Amino acid sequence: MLSTRKTLTTIAAACAAFSASTFAATELTIATVNNGHMIEMQKLSKEFEKENPDIKLNWVTLEEGVLRQRVTTDIATKGGQFDVMTIGMYETPIWGEKGWLKEVETDAAYDVDDLLPAMRAGLSYDGKLYAVPFYGESSMVMYRKDLVEKAGLTVPDRAPWGHIRDVAAAIHDPDNGVYGICLRGKPGWGDNAAYITTMANSFGARWFDEGWKPQLNSPEWNHAVSFYVDLLSTYGPPGSSSNSFNEILALFNEGKCGMWIDATIAASFISDPKQSKVADKVAFAQAPVAVTDRGANWLWAWALAVPAATKNAEEAQKFITWATSKDYINLVAKENGWANVPTGTRQSTYDNPNFQEAAVFAEAELAAINSADPANSTLKPTPYVGVQFAAIPEFQAIGIAAGQQFTSALAGKVSVEQALKNANKSADREMRKSGYYK
Repeated sequence: MLSTRKTLTTIAAACAAFSASTFAATELTIATVNNGHMIEMQKLSKEFEKENPDIKLNWVTLEEGVLRQRVTTDIATKGGQFDVMTIGMYETPIWGEKGWLKEVETDAAYDVDDLLPAMRAGLSYDGKLYAVPFYGESSMVMYRKDLVEKAGLTVPDRAPWGHIRDVAAAIHDPDNGVYGICLRGKPGWGDNAAYITTMANSFGARWFDEGWKPQLNSPEWNHAVSFYVDLLSTYGPPGSSSNSFNEILALFNEGKCGMWIDATIAASFISDPKQSKVADKVAFAQAPVAVTDRGANWLWAWALAVPAATKNAEEAQKFITWATSKDYINLVAKENGWANVPTGTRQSTYDNPNFQEAAVFAEAELAAINSADPANSTLKPTPYVGVQFAAIPEFQAIGIAAGQQFTSALAGKVSVEQALKNANKSADREMRKSGYYK
């Protein structure tokens, strides 16, 4: 009887200890975007949980525009809803300056000096790193070389926009489900406004003059947006005003886009035979230009950051450094092949012979990233830093409003002239309200 009691007591104690350890696990809530690399990170994060059984990961996966709204609201109100946020080069230095983010702490094994200089600089404020890049990107031309060659044409690096239009016209075959060019049309400062800004930069446009006055009603903006609307309306797929990255990726992989100018990260998906029906038919070129190559291709990183309001900073830091480490990249390579690793972050990735052999896009991608210069992205001088955005807090509202007007013009609801007039008026109102001028 005594032995039985001792046994029961021992079992009860063990159960209590197990229960306590189970409930003691730290839960990290991670907000991220619903694209391929992030979905893969969620799958592979089981390895992190195995290595760190005291940490449990909860994922909130959102469409790009919704993600930006949610994390911006949460961090500005110190809501503390998220322990890890997926943010970009726009938010990081602004939020770092405001004290909204924890400075990233790394050790020697992380090798922070291996991060590409453009990525490290874009995710820092005052020399301190406030987010680490999960993947980095610029933008470039991705095209069907079989269709272009059949038309007797080429797509050179930095092709004039007029040449891009001629190529789109030559390969446009809607009767057979192939459209000459696919471009973002969905409204958003990080959606259509990001793409159109790079295009406008090359036409000589700028968001603000040296006195912070909005310039959206300038001839340069009019020329660029008119060209964009005409090009996409004539040679793009139906419903382009609803298309962003994921929608166009699906179209391209089905063989329905002859050309696509967008994030370099797409190259790993469209050249993957497991995802793309035209994987063996794609080629790449540097972004088109009009009157200048300044700001013709963007610079961006989807990065992981720890908000200052989190109560689990140590565990969150452990996760973001794991997910952006060399070891993580090697894990993806082991599971999915070197052509499918997140790119645009580390020099060691591009130096790896296995990656060079597997990734047909590697050279073009790195060249695009290295060519982007956020401090010198416009033909005329400006007071702001940024290629496809102006790195000021007010830009998010300004870019959203402008993106809505660009979409309205593309959908034929307003003229380009009226869209730009409306966008400029909204921008002027925001800048005056914030005290940039009277």
